[in-house]
Amino acid sequence: MIAKSRRGRERLGAFSIMSMSLEDIPGVVEIENLSFPTPWSESSFRYELQENPYASLFVARTRELTTVIAFACLWIVDQEVKINNIAVHPVYRARGVGTRFLRFLIDHAASQGCREVTLEVRPSNQAALSLYRKAGFVPIGRRKQYYTDTHEDAIVMWLRVEPRAAP
Repeated sequence: MIAKSRRGRERLGAFSIMSMSLEDIPGVVEIENLSFPTPWSESSFRYELQENPYASLFVARTRELTTVIAFACLWIVDQEVKINNIAVHPVYRARGVGTRFLRFLIDHAASQGCREVTLEVRPSNQAALSLYRKAGFVPIGRRKQYYTDTHEDAIVMWLRVEPRAAP
């Protein structure tokens, strides 16, 4: 029997999560452009990867390691992780990738000694809101007209994590 997601799509079996490299940027930019009305540029990802000392970037790849299917950019400052950007390629959505990838990011935060994870999300992004709530995030505030493209507010969400030493 093939496991199905709640939306009836076949769950994706194994995939790998690893640190993003410069070679991943074209695949990441493709997902970014398919996912957001105001996407980050290639140079933004390059900056985060090469110059921002607070940034940690990850990708999820297919089992064969040939295709980037998801990515995330986070900042670790003191004992907090801020998820700045996370997206799954549309072909791989509703197949369990986002849930498992977010779980990895939360586990990474805990392994870095962090006590909380925060993020912003558009109120219109019901799929993301559902994912974050399922992972235990709670809304703690609103940033008025946060998104410059639509002037939509951002819901600020927060998750408490139990810090632990890296394995």
